[in-house]
Amino acid sequence: MEGISGGPNGQLRTKGQTTGAEASMAHRARSVLAIRPFRRLWGVTYLCSVGDWLSLLALTGLVASLTQDYTAQSFAFSGVVLTQLLPGLLFAPLGGLFADRFDRRKVMVLADIARCGLFLSIAVVGSTLWLFIGNFLIGCCALLWIPSKDAAVPNLLRRPDQVETANQLGMVMTYGIAVISGAGLYSLITGISTNVSLPFGTSDLGIARFILTINGLLYLTSAIIVATRIPELSTRAPVVPKPADKDKPKKSGFLSMVKDAGHFIRTTPIVRGLLIGMIGAFAAAGALVGSAQLYADSLRGGQSAFGLLFVALFIGLATGMTGSPKLARRLPHNRLFGIAIVVAGLALMLVALSPHLAVSLVTVAVLGASAGAAFLTGVTIIGTQVEDAIRGRINAIYQSLMKIILAGAMAATPVLVGLVRPHEISMFGKQMTVDGTRPVLLGAGLIAALVGIVAYRQMDDRRSETILSDLVAAIRGKPRRSTGLLIAVEGDTHLDTSTQAQLLADWLRGPNGREVFLATDPALDDERLHAVLTGASLSSARAHALVAAAVRADLVEREIRPALDRGALVVMERFVDSPLAHLSVAAGLDPAELEGLADWATSRLRPDITVLLDRDPGTLPKSPGNTEHHWHVQSVLTDMAAADPDRYVVVDGDGTMDDVADRVRLAVQTTLAGRRLGDLVPERAS
Repeated sequence: MEGISGGPNGQLRTKGQTTGAEASMAHRARSVLAIRPFRRLWGVTYLCSVGDWLSLLALTGLVASLTQDYTAQSFAFSGVVLTQLLPGLLFAPLGGLFADRFDRRKVMVLADIARCGLFLSIAVVGSTLWLFIGNFLIGCCALLWIPSKDAAVPNLLRRPDQVETANQLGMVMTYGIAVISGAGLYSLITGISTNVSLPFGTSDLGIARFILTINGLLYLTSAIIVATRIPELSTRAPVVPKPADKDKPKKSGFLSMVKDAGHFIRTTPIVRGLLIGMIGAFAAAGALVGSAQLYADSLRGGQSAFGLLFVALFIGLATGMTGSPKLARRLPHNRLFGIAIVVAGLALMLVALSPHLAVSLVTVAVLGASAGAAFLTGVTIIGTQVEDAIRGRINAIYQSLMKIILAGAMAATPVLVGLVRPHEISMFGKQMTVDGTRPVLLGAGLIAALVGIVAYRQMDDRRSETILSDLVAAIRGKPRRSTGLLIAVEGDTHLDTSTQAQLLADWLRGPNGREVFLATDPALDDERLHAVLTGASLSSARAHALVAAAVRADLVEREIRPALDRGALVVMERFVDSPLAHLSVAAGLDPAELEGLADWATSRLRPDITVLLDRDPGTLPKSPGNTEHHWHVQSVLTDMAAADPDRYVVVDGDGTMDDVADRVRLAVQTTLAGRRLGDLVPERAS
């Protein structure tokens, strides 16, 4: 599928590396922060995030200082927030276009310099009109800066599995450490200025101007660090053109880039489902935020209930962002995203029906956890499954859609709430107010759940496996299965299996260029195997079996697992069964021990379909003792197939190469159709 890649820079895990699913959060965070370019970008993110939160408080204070009208002062905060969100509502794809077309490091540097100048100009001019104009332009700069930063992050990492951890660290910095630092710095400056006679502390206007000057210096520092210390931000992942696209003229205009992004979204189910899901998720979030104050009043809790609800929401968000990588070990990201949105919608419906503050706090926390898991999973999907050439535009659309839906829902909610008159009712001996917030939240939750189901169906590429089976595996703690399909071709001789595996892989690719990865039997890689055996002076049968298992473990971890995780069809000749049969017959080793060794080497990975070539050993070239050995091997393979008929398809291996290939194709086609995987069969064979 166009635009989908296995990960940044096409890097795969090598032997000895620990995946994100296998390591603790602390270990994964240390491994990501050990990457110097990312660590420096993380520090830059801290500076800019502190500047963002500090500017929100400082600009609100400056608006209040520049006007004496009480009504205007009451709209100070919402006006500042609105002018920061407005660029995202008007120019959604612009930042992504810049991130994909130009040098991302230069875009970030110029945006930071512009933000520095604008903050200083707001402090100098001291006009309400210019404050809002300048704040709008600052939002435009952020619209350019954020997609470039987000699109560049995967290229700074060593492995695709680090993207999720990097996103976690970024969110912790943006919505955790930076918030505390920004609010603390604002309180420190205002507190010192009010209690100590400083030149700028004689008025609120002077304090606000001083803070805006600090803001400008923070962005200037960010620009200097990005320009001089993180040259890796300019790095791009190599683009491998498809054979069908080599002769097409390359278009690089802005209009063509917009069209490319639209075409990519329309033709890529996982991205289309991602954007559809975000509509429901942030509509629900906007409805909750927009009605939170009135909802707290309906619970008869007042301002304290309002504060507790927001604490519960942010605790839930933090829990969801922290816990979603653990769930991702057992559920694919595309399934986890849809499920999280459905759960968020159901939780919001329970919030609407809640009769008591205690119930509301629990359900709001569940809602926050689901929203946090969905947001982190969505960003991770973009970082790992969207290729670098278009990642900036998808990031920009994702971020802008979030702002548009959130702002629209927040604006529409008060209007809808006002249509319903409050009523007093008694439930479980507790008085409660049923006002417009209840039906609005109930409707928003229902919409979110329905949209989550649509997103799930769009993104789910494992239609043959029910979601119930995945959920049961997640509850039991079993690792999730990969989204790809593994087909093994087993047989007595290497010539038969290698030929038929190659022909099967070519057929499965079909006319649409479906990704099919052809792996070879590592035990037949004489150069690698004999290099280890000879170099270590190993000659015993058991040593030979151990080295062969090590080579196979390296191949599975380095190539087969990543290919399956990105949804490829993997064809592997002589995966486990044939080597086991040959070693047990030739070396006389215990089959049970060999099977345990194979389980360890492959992490119990077994093929979805095993094609066994059943050939008459009597037709093979004669040599002393050769025929008897092949009879024994074929007998062992046949016994294996008889013990597990659901996984094996036995094909007559006698005849010409083309005749056997036709039988293999028919057997695979029939098996895939029986498992409701007929869409994997090439069209020309249907």
